[in-house]
Amino acid sequence: MDFLNELDSLQKIFWYIAIPVSVIFVVQAILTFTGLDALDGTDADFDGNLEGGDTPFQLFSLRNLINFLLGFSWTGIALYGRIANHNVLIFLAVLIGLIFVAFFFLIAKQLMKLAENNSFNIQDILHQTCTVYLTIPAAKSGKGKIQISVKGSVREIDAVTLSKERIETGSLVYIIGIEGNHLVIVEKV
Repeated sequence: MDFLNELDSLQKIFWYIAIPVSVIFVVQAILTFTGLDALDGTDADFDGNLEGGDTPFQLFSLRNLINFLLGFSWTGIALYGRIANHNVLIFLAVLIGLIFVAFFFLIAKQLMKLAENNSFNIQDILHQTCTVYLTIPAAKSGKGKIQISVKGSVREIDAVTLSKERIETGSLVYIIGIEGNHLVIVEKV
């Protein structure tokens, strides 16, 4: 670390920030890729609702601070010899640091879109067309079964009809009502 002694004070500041932040970033990356980042510092150290609606991210977190300082310090180091005006250099380093944080938000938001809720809710099938799997007896005199595709999986659900005639296996039916959590009322299409 003797090379730091020969640097300008602003350049030293950039290096003093870049070295530990880079080490922390590498550790965070390893923990993330190995799945050990359950406590990744996404909680703020103070009370305040900074989530901005439906976004699951905190503005002030250790991860965002590391991302900002990583962009800030390495921009300052990379452009120190090319930009003579220190104020412009610091402004540009802050701007790049903010872009790093925004880039993290963008990537995290895109990854959140990949999460899909495949839990079954019987209300999702109301007013849908489906196929009779087991014959449905006439006018609620017994139960049959329907088969319906919901969110990429096929479900078999108990069904009754208000019709005076039974509905045969393979017929198309329309779901007109729901009784409880496991029974639907259908009519022939």
